[in-house]
Amino acid sequence: MKHLYLFLILFLAYPQMGHSQFVRNVSKVGTTAASFLEIEVGARALSMGSAFVGVADDITAMYWNPAGLARLNQNEAIFDHSRWLAGVSFDYAAAAISMGELGTLGLSMTTLNMGEMNVRTVFYPEGTGERFDASDFAMGLSYARNLTDRFSIGFSTKYVHQKIWHMSASSIAFDIGTLFITQFKGMKLGMSISNFGPKMQLEGKDTQVKHDIDPVKYGNNSKINAHLDTDKWSLPLLFRVGVSMDVLNTPFHTLTVALDANHPNDNTEYMNVGFEYGLFQKFYIRAGYPSLFLRDSEQGFSAGAGLNTLLFRNFRIKLDFAYANFGALTNVQRFSVGVAF
Repeated sequence: MKHLYLFLILFLAYPQMGHSQFVRNVSKVGTTAASFLEIEVGARALSMGSAFVGVADDITAMYWNPAGLARLNQNEAIFDHSRWLAGVSFDYAAAAISMGELGTLGLSMTTLNMGEMNVRTVFYPEGTGERFDASDFAMGLSYARNLTDRFSIGFSTKYVHQKIWHMSASSIAFDIGTLFITQFKGMKLGMSISNFGPKMQLEGKDTQVKHDIDPVKYGNNSKINAHLDTDKWSLPLLFRVGVSMDVLNTPFHTLTVALDANHPNDNTEYMNVGFEYGLFQKFYIRAGYPSLFLRDSEQGFSAGAGLNTLLFRNFRIKLDFAYANFGALTNVQRFSVGVAF
């Protein structure tokens, strides 16, 4: 019971501690760096309307709630690919090793690549002949452990790097999560804080300019090398609370429902809701609705399907597909391939 009290204290205390950072009725969209860290991971979670903090029972828990890693009873690996909005390529790969009572250790890698584009200027709208690219990269290390048979805690640390042409920025981010299994029909409560860390600042030779220190003085050097000072931007801090429950759990049929509440530092609060129906614990159909109550959201419903089957002995393969509607921004289709062994 004391673990439930700890969960509730974290849930109630965090919004109060961060209240000064957020202004009521102001979304603060576009005021953080490394926004690629907010792109959800895993076709299964995406098809459930991104309501996964209270579920967190597979390897993608490294993104949603690292405490869920402690509940894995096998080693797992996953590769996740999608053609993100505006033709951007998003990839995620992760592996986790269960060490028994010592806990679970995981390693993840996230990449976002926009490909090469022409350098265009006012005088050369068709291109200067030069090309540039922009990319994002994050590598994370996670650890989770069961403190009791019902309460788990997990941590992640990530190296975050962004690059555009000759400019780049780096930082370190931290995640923490808890997962509590209640005595009420196995209902689970999850909480996570993601992307806590120092600000990022772009640096590189693209800020180099020629400067005249004293333009009113005749004869001085008017072309001294100097650099423009870029601003520092916060990481996309995100506080999540989720609940999930298996309302149906038999050898032939399973039905899981989930609900998440989200509190970001670069947008308004919103909720995600979703469900997963399983047949023979092998075939799955999922659907959900993310970003409920989010101001000016383009996101609509999401849906998907999955296959989770044992190939031989303890080797299991997981194939998942998700479709997410983004309104005027068309849609996103996500594919995930996972193995458990």
